[in-house]
Amino acid sequence: MGTAPDTRTAIEADEAELDIQGLRARYARERERRVRPDRASQYRSASGAFGYYAKDPYTPRTEREPLTDTVEVLVVGGGFGGLVTGARLRQAGVESIRMMDEAGDFGGTWYWNRYPGIHCDIESYSYMPLLEEVGHVPRWRYAPGEEIRQHAVAVAETFDLYRDAVFQTRVTALTWDERTDEWVVETDRGDRIRARFVITSSGTLTQPKLPGIPGIETFRGHTFHTSRWDYEYTGGDQNGGLTGLSDKRVAVVGTGATGVQVIPHLGRDAEHLYVFQRTPSSVDVRDNRPTDPAWAASLKPGWQRERMENFLALVSGEPVDTDLTRDGWTSTARLQRKLTTGALDTSVPPEERERIEELADAQKMNQIRARVDQVVDDPETAELLKPWYRYMCKRPCFSDHYLQTFNRSDVTLVDTADHGGITRMTEDAIVVGDVEYPVDCVVFATGFDVGVSGVVSGTLPVRGRGGRTLLESWSRGPRTLHGFYSDGFPNLLHLGPLQNATSVNFAHVLLEQAGHIASVIAEGLRTGARVVEPRPDAVDDWARVIRENALDTVDFQRECTPGYYNREGAGDAGGQSYGPGPVAFHRLLQDWRRDRVHEVLVHDREDGGSR
Repeated sequence: MGTAPDTRTAIEADEAELDIQGLRARYARERERRVRPDRASQYRSASGAFGYYAKDPYTPRTEREPLTDTVEVLVVGGGFGGLVTGARLRQAGVESIRMMDEAGDFGGTWYWNRYPGIHCDIESYSYMPLLEEVGHVPRWRYAPGEEIRQHAVAVAETFDLYRDAVFQTRVTALTWDERTDEWVVETDRGDRIRARFVITSSGTLTQPKLPGIPGIETFRGHTFHTSRWDYEYTGGDQNGGLTGLSDKRVAVVGTGATGVQVIPHLGRDAEHLYVFQRTPSSVDVRDNRPTDPAWAASLKPGWQRERMENFLALVSGEPVDTDLTRDGWTSTARLQRKLTTGALDTSVPPEERERIEELADAQKMNQIRARVDQVVDDPETAELLKPWYRYMCKRPCFSDHYLQTFNRSDVTLVDTADHGGITRMTEDAIVVGDVEYPVDCVVFATGFDVGVSGVVSGTLPVRGRGGRTLLESWSRGPRTLHGFYSDGFPNLLHLGPLQNATSVNFAHVLLEQAGHIASVIAEGLRTGARVVEPRPDAVDDWARVIRENALDTVDFQRECTPGYYNREGAGDAGGQSYGPGPVAFHRLLQDWRRDRVHEVLVHDREDGGSR
């Protein structure tokens, strides 16, 4: 994909005014203010002594007898990944499906995250999967969390996924039984279930993390994490109305995507709000609005697929005639190549492409910083809210209310960058440097253990052929074919971002992955294959394809401000995604299903057959 000549000319015309060298120096200084020697270990997991932060506040736990039955397919995870996989399996004719999740219902991250102001930052018409199958058109351009959660429930109901669902249950072990060609699934409820296929889609935006603040355990006020919102304490709901905070001094720790959404509500309803910020987010215009009924009535069958594919192509750098979405994501597609996979501009040499992209990046970030000055009245506060880094160093945010909140006299921004974050907590205050801020309640908007699923971390032990563990097999790096299955671990399939292609609309990526997995399983059932397992040489070949096509983001991430994208400044591990991007990857999968699916179907258990 080439950069349009008129766009390139406009960017270059402003080059002298952009002061790239000055921006680079400012970005480097701001980064150094925030680097901590403890990197990612500055956070602690919501487990052990802090396990109460991860407790489910929405669904009372119910006791049940352990299960010892057998199912055709067991899906670990009830978020959109698991849901769309279950739906596609149903459509492929698979009846015996058990869905399992630690939450009390379907929804995944939308089950856990119910904080005031929560919305999706991808346009709902593309983000919410299976809209036409369910018969729903979102009520808002960017849907609120409760509408998305209810849609997850509707997907489960539409495809009869509640039939054998098991909630509030965590898988503790997966063991392959070579005598029966089945997985033995053990759980924290004492279950010992057998399944011919196991599909993991446990996600990475459900397990909250906390800042490792000295004295956090001594605070005697009220605390909770945004993903386990305590409406019993605050009153109100996702639309706000937090009447319980009207006489409370409230602190919110974190100004990422969650903080940007929740802070306007806390600022409006608390007696006084203190916002503790290490690094400001880039906050562009949201421009949310209700869905036009006339537009909704005009939609023709296939409208969502068309819109999803158009959005995915745009943000993946593919040539597209028309932008159906026209929002902050599609207008910054070129800048997203610094983090997400996709097509690159090959019409110019790499060095020239990098120069043009850096100029475009500087233009965009200058616009975002100028917006802060336009919206925020106090110059000192405005300066603290300006993001000094490249566009994709942190997840871009969008809001029509966040910056305006800092014009309130009862909202105080506390910048912690020069102190390594919050210094400590006492029984009744948060301390930054030598200054104490007495508060009644602390809300942690500090995110999740991103990219740490149980299978990858080892908290969910997986033993395949010969008792070998998955982590042993992956000791020198992941071993998969297309990111879905590994040699030595038959009938075990994974959804997620590893060794395939990603996008900002990950719900679309999951939908494509689910369709692929369902097709492979259906083909195995149709042909009578005993197991689905790739040949070792196919796995080696795919690892080589990943290495040769990986997007090199190391230098970019090394210069970024610390955050979860670059492991808090430690750098980008990188190299585990298909560089050409999701559109190219989905074409590859389509061709492979047509011509080579037999390569993972084992018909003869003794000699490996056609594997």
